[in-house]
Amino acid sequence: MVSTTLRRIVSPCWKPSVEGENSSRGGVGNGRVDGLLWYEDSGEHVAGEFSMAVIQANNLLEDHSQLESGPISSFKSGPHGTFVGIYDGHGGPETARFINKHLFSHIKKFTTENHGMSADVINKAFLATEEDFLNLVKEQFETKPQIASVGSCCLVGIICSGLLYIANAGDSRVVLGRLEKAFKEVKAVQLSSEHNASFESVREELRSFHPDDPQIVVLRHNVWRVKGIIQISRSIGDAYLKKPEFNREPLLPKFRVPNSFEKPILQAEPAISVQKLRPEDQFLILASDGLWEHLSNQEAVNIVSTCPRNGIARRLIKAALREAAKKREMRYSDLKKIDRGVRRHFHDDITVIVLFLDFHLISNGSSCRPLVSIRGSAGVSGNSKY
Repeated sequence: MVSTTLRRIVSPCWKPSVEGENSSRGGVGNGRVDGLLWYEDSGEHVAGEFSMAVIQANNLLEDHSQLESGPISSFKSGPHGTFVGIYDGHGGPETARFINKHLFSHIKKFTTENHGMSADVINKAFLATEEDFLNLVKEQFETKPQIASVGSCCLVGIICSGLLYIANAGDSRVVLGRLEKAFKEVKAVQLSSEHNASFESVREELRSFHPDDPQIVVLRHNVWRVKGIIQISRSIGDAYLKKPEFNREPLLPKFRVPNSFEKPILQAEPAISVQKLRPEDQFLILASDGLWEHLSNQEAVNIVSTCPRNGIARRLIKAALREAAKKREMRYSDLKKIDRGVRRHFHDDITVIVLFLDFHLISNGSSCRPLVSIRGSAGVSGNSKY
């Protein structure tokens, strides 16, 4: 049952829930909407099948995402692959939306110039997207200073020529489901590390980058934050912590650091790993931190490995929402009735993309699969099953 305090918080936005009443379909690749949920239950990519889903909690959806499958250079004769991006915004949706529009174009540009995919291609694409966004901030700062305080985590997965590239800046996560034949179990293997000041290794990295700043990480209310402001140490955007020219009026005082700085406090450069895919690699789960706040890696892998593929991203979100409700000692049926905005008191925006891996397609470098370009979208206020 919902406590008196929680009921007081949510009562202005309490809505009846009628299953399926607000479900609608867009065109091919546009997904479906059910209240605050957007989803594409199944589709094909170059290396297998996929499932995507997004649940909105904020007033404005700050999570953005995309899946591109087909040519990943400017030439159709160039390498084919699958590109997945999870962009978890903070302070507003502008940066995540910008990445969603520009990052893949940079990937294609640098892949073309490099005559193939590489870690360097991905790094250049991240930094070019960062530079473009900071230039936008510079253009708009005097009339829209808030844009200097907006940023986004950025998690990218690319499958190309039998290799898996993972690039991460922020605290989204990718987990691999790998079949352990000896035990006949699918085990979770985390392929990314979070750039969050809650981890000692991240705090040490920050201190090494800023040896002359004793306040580079500050513990406030039992939470470690960079400069006492933000938990993540890498992002795209957050111009006020990248360039001192934005650490001034008209930016709100709560975003300004007390002393000027010379080098960026946060980094945009991603951590990148490259590995060869193996026959026992079954699937990848890429998700914003909203999912991992409520499900462990192995719990998520167990759901994907034991349930039907169709709609599996939706199923993961539902499992996370059930846990979110449980933590607040309320029924899931009551959580479903809470509208966006107030929802943020209970869980974050959550984006999930599951990529199933077909090793036959991966090893043959198939380029005859249908081209796919799809972006996760926002739901609409109203009746929902989620």
